[in-house]
Amino acid sequence: MSLCATQADPRAICRRINESAPTEYIFEGDRSRLHPESRLPWRISPEPFWLTGDQHAFLLRLGPALHAFNRAANLLYHQSIRGLRPDWVRAYLDAGKPERTVDLGRLNRVKSHLPVVIRPDLIVTADGVRAAELDSVPGGIGFTAQLTAAYADLGYELVGGAHGLVEGFWRAVAGTARNCDEPVVCILVSDEAEAYRDEMEWLAGALRERGRPVHCRHPRELHVDDDGVLIDGGDGRVRVDVAYRFFELFDLPNIPKVELVSYHAKKNAVRVTPPMKAYLEEKMWLALFHNPRLAAFWERELPGDACDLLRDVFPRTWVLDPTPVPPHVVVPGLQVGGRPVSDWEELRHLSKKERELVIKPSGFSEKAQQSRGVTVGHDVPEEDWRAALDEALRSFEQTPRVLQNFHKGARLPARYYDFESDTIESMHGRVLLRPYYYVVGEEVLLAGVQCLVCPSDKKVLHGMTEAVLTPAAVAPASEDGPG
Repeated sequence: MSLCATQADPRAICRRINESAPTEYIFEGDRSRLHPESRLPWRISPEPFWLTGDQHAFLLRLGPALHAFNRAANLLYHQSIRGLRPDWVRAYLDAGKPERTVDLGRLNRVKSHLPVVIRPDLIVTADGVRAAELDSVPGGIGFTAQLTAAYADLGYELVGGAHGLVEGFWRAVAGTARNCDEPVVCILVSDEAEAYRDEMEWLAGALRERGRPVHCRHPRELHVDDDGVLIDGGDGRVRVDVAYRFFELFDLPNIPKVELVSYHAKKNAVRVTPPMKAYLEEKMWLALFHNPRLAAFWERELPGDACDLLRDVFPRTWVLDPTPVPPHVVVPGLQVGGRPVSDWEELRHLSKKERELVIKPSGFSEKAQQSRGVTVGHDVPEEDWRAALDEALRSFEQTPRVLQNFHKGARLPARYYDFESDTIESMHGRVLLRPYYYVVGEEVLLAGVQCLVCPSDKKVLHGMTEAVLTPAAVAPASEDGPG
């Protein structure tokens, strides 16, 4: 069936998007809440999410700024810079981590290595865009790529192009290999990340169809000899040049053969990306960015207007450190009712309005994944808020947590197909933008954008069956778009 997005019945477009979804993988899972004809576990839109020209320009600027931020953060962790000794920074970032995990992040061989895939979670508010967090091991690449291609087939011009998420992944990951034009890449998916295995297998398959030697394997399927890492290919074993790590570092004790892989990474026989640097995957970097003691460092190390841009994007964040402080000291930038806060105890009995704050695990924990462990202060009873605060302070040495200002998403329009009534329905929801950036050399590519429009009553925005999920496009100049 041939459709033109500008002329076709919106219902036909949604049915076409639905029919394009692979039934054998990527979108499998609990379908108990879905219509029997739906292949996708979300609401299907007849059009992409329309970014304004200014929003698109902002996203193009944000990627290089985030890469520069990662580089500066890596520098701060490792070195004393112009009299600034980052011992306290390292102590924060290493808290709760086993010695072996800390040692892996400090290997000289990987000292300069940075993530080549960056995906921030961006909340669209009435005052602009705010970053809920940064993710350097993001899911969604495979199914967002498939969805983007489906909308592009209908004639929409998507951000990043029809195949930017697939081709860009190859350029970024293959570009980490040394002295090898056509490296063998193996995407390693652990048991803990099992829910993402199908989409990563789809991504590897899409690249093999383009002639790229990319495979997806469980770590237990690896073979190791004196010279490096191998996998079983179609015609025998092949040597792996780049291992794309799709597993979390808190799960290292459960990853088969990870010690052997890290041994060969240390010998430069295989490149592991993203690097096994648990300290780079902490949400407390947002707190460190706003820390007054580090202001001069960020101003010096971030290029151009990157510091001002990130200052607007990163929400005010604080590390919930229970260490006692003198009574004349206040928490920089944290106020309640116009009064500066000097002791976390002052947060225990806040009114619902004053509790427009979020507590979340900083990173090195299964509770830090997929919005688990998040407490939105004004969305829970006061006793639950106090319990979350007490737990954060009590468990700081094992699982550090951060406190963030809550930023409410603006209500924006979206449309979706209702299978039951065979009609296009309208809704207003809160928008989560997930741009995927690939680092290729010194260039940062905006390869695609996943957009979630969640029901307005949801405080924590994430993938859900009630959300509209679609790729993003730039609205024509004559149109205002939704933002």
